[in-house]
Amino acid sequence: MPKAGDIVITRVQFTDGEASKIRPALVLFEELGNIIIAGITTNLQMKGIRISTKEGAAQDSVIKLNYIFTITDGAIIKTVFQLSPEKRHLVFQEFTKKLALLKN
Repeated sequence: MPKAGDIVITRVQFTDGEASKIRPALVLFEELGNIIIAGITTNLQMKGIRISTKEGAAQDSVIKLNYIFTITDGAIIKTVFQLSPEKRHLVFQEFTKKLALLKN
C-alpha cells in the first residue's frame, strides 16, 4: 500500500470516464482503500511545488495541489520515490493554505 509522500505512476481516468492515461502523482493519504493523490506535470509553467531530477523525478516537474483526485490501489503501477521530509513539509504548508479557505 502506498504511503503519504510517495511519488507513484498511476492510471488516471479522464473526467468523462471513457479513457485513462498513465501519469505520475503524489500520494497525499490513504483511507479505507481510497488513495488521495495530487497530479504531477512536467509543464514548469504550472503553479505548484517543483520537484527535480535530483530529488528522483524522471524530469523536472510540478506537483499540482489544485489537481486532487481519488484512486484505488489497483490503479498504481509502481512507486518511484519518496519525497524528502523538507518537501513533504512544503506540500503540507501549501495544502493547508488552500484548506484554510474553508474556515471563512
